[in-house]
Amino acid sequence: MSKLDTWIDNKVVQNIFIWFILLLILIVTIQAEQRILVAIFIILLLAPTIYINNLLILPYLRKKLPLFIGLFLLNTVVFTVISVLIIKTVLGQSLQLLMFINFFGILFLALAFASALKIARDSFTRRQQEKEAELKLLKGQLNPHFLFNTLNNLYGLSVVKSDKLPDLMLKLSDLLRYSLYDTKETYVSLEKEIQYLENYMSLEKIRLEDSTEIHFIKSGDTASKKIAPMLFIVFIENAFKHLGVSKDKKSSVSVLIESLNNQLIFKSRNSIDAVGVNHNSMETTNNGIGLKNAKKRLALLYPDKHQLIITKNDNSYDVSLTLDL
Repeated sequence: MSKLDTWIDNKVVQNIFIWFILLLILIVTIQAEQRILVAIFIILLLAPTIYINNLLILPYLRKKLPLFIGLFLLNTVVFTVISVLIIKTVLGQSLQLLMFINFFGILFLALAFASALKIARDSFTRRQQEKEAELKLLKGQLNPHFLFNTLNNLYGLSVVKSDKLPDLMLKLSDLLRYSLYDTKETYVSLEKEIQYLENYMSLEKIRLEDSTEIHFIKSGDTASKKIAPMLFIVFIENAFKHLGVSKDKKSSVSVLIESLNNQLIFKSRNSIDAVGVNHNSMETTNNGIGLKNAKKRLALLYPDKHQLIITKNDNSYDVSLTLDL
């Protein structure tokens, strides 16, 4: 998070900014000789009643609505009386019913606006927190899923005492370092994400040896772009998990990542058996951890900014994902 974002999210800074804007509005609109002093005086009258309402009374809105209404009106009446008495003392004006009515109306509208503003801000903050918690949960589900698949590959090579095991362990080390330490942020460098995918596919190439043709193509400007981490790996894992085996020709997996202006295009294709492949089983892996989570993350991180198309024919399974960055 940048310093600017930290300042924007700071509640003290938010409150100071709102009161400063209100002060400017009052200075411009008030028609009096000492406009600045009058504006400051009005803010000093408004501030206590608003903070009492927002901090002490507003929480009762969801718990006990009648109590909230009673306290809200009591707070308005009390500070209306206080304001009128202060003005009478300072300006020496006589008490009039119209003065009470005017100040009551002003305070009532000010409290209603302040309450609506705080409710909206709290609702936005709560939704953001829920969104972040859900994203952390989904990301936490992805990492163990990937580790489980990779350790299976490692075990298979260790059983046959393959000479490729050391290289596989180095690839695994790089993959784990990225998935555990470099993905803590909501967005990461696209270059790092691509390197992660290349390492994973290199690992699969070692496991599959010469039985599968594996292609990875990248094009366009990828250095300056950022993307949600581990977003594409689910599709690539699925491609290898459901890879078809053919006696006549090699199996194949191809992946394309293309950066065009403000769009990022991801495509993957894997060969499948002509029969015996259930499309629904390819939609989920490991008890639902897979494409379902990828779709959920896309909805949370790229709402109305992505297009995911998944198609299956007799010979291949294709995924096309377009992101507006």
